[in-house]
Amino acid sequence: MGDIAYMARNKRTTVPDLLADPFRERSASMIREPLHLLGGRFRFETNSRELLHLVDSAYAGLPRHRLSAVVPRLRVGLLLSPRGQPRPRRRLEPSTLELLSTAGFLGGATDSSDFVLVAPRERAALVVVSPKMLRFPYHTRYELIEFAVFMLAARTQGLVALHAACVGRGGHGILLMGSSGAGKSTVALQCLLQGLDFVSEDSVFVAPDTLRATGIANFLHVRADSLRWIERDSDAAPIRNSPVIRRRSGVKKFELDLRRGGYRLAASPLRIGAVVFLSAQKSQDGRLLRPLLKSTLLARLAKAQSYAAGQPQWATFAARLSDLGGFELRRGRHPLEAVEALRSLLARRRTR
Repeated sequence: MGDIAYMARNKRTTVPDLLADPFRERSASMIREPLHLLGGRFRFETNSRELLHLVDSAYAGLPRHRLSAVVPRLRVGLLLSPRGQPRPRRRLEPSTLELLSTAGFLGGATDSSDFVLVAPRERAALVVVSPKMLRFPYHTRYELIEFAVFMLAARTQGLVALHAACVGRGGHGILLMGSSGAGKSTVALQCLLQGLDFVSEDSVFVAPDTLRATGIANFLHVRADSLRWIERDSDAAPIRNSPVIRRRSGVKKFELDLRRGGYRLAASPLRIGAVVFLSAQKSQDGRLLRPLLKSTLLARLAKAQSYAAGQPQWATFAARLSDLGGFELRRGRHPLEAVEALRSLLARRRTR
């Protein structure tokens, strides 16, 4: 505190009440009405209307998923750092987030003073966004705010965090996994258009004991070439009219807001009945779904989910999932064939 007092006395530009409130603890803030996400009750507190708007654009209007009788209360602070930095040169994307962990904290930081810190034991997270980063709302939302929400929900509830999609029907679901280019988003889109329940296209969180899956069903990201499989213009028009986002890989996709348009968002967590690995390989005999040996399933699971495989809950999750069985889904002549194969699998799982 002595250094702070010295700087306050010797800099004319110092904020007048710096000595009285050096950490700006008494600064005005806005508190968002709690949102029920991923089994938790999230309270967002921020000093920025822009950041509050990003929270609403990402999480407002989603189904309330509950995973346990006691819903954990989680807090996320969102701070826009002081303005006044030199205007940056125009860039196509912001600095990357470098991940780190220490002393029970998880986090990440960029070279532009943006950072996120998650404290699972405290059930709280802090996200600090610079004016530079705020110029990229898509990256701010997905790489900072989403990081805080996802990690806080997963670590406080012991969920298995998967890079996967999840669709289902009648309370039962299927995990869809596949490498880039395997067609996961295309199949997920066709499942939506055919009336299947939707949990998430990219990140799924599973309770290892019950295999109940939750996610954030806010957006679906669709490549332009996926539109060729959509026959009705009434289905294609909302996608063409959606904003276009640019991934760090350079790939551009339409960002379709699933909270509009009457899509079936899973009203509650789905109980996983099987895992399906999407393959870019075409079926030569018309048989799209091919069962996997248990040993093959476990090996492919660990390879596809390297992060989750290192977490304490993995052994329980993998054992439960392997008892259900896994499949490889090869390509047919049209993605609708994949949807029918998944429908058939769901029907078999519901009768077990």
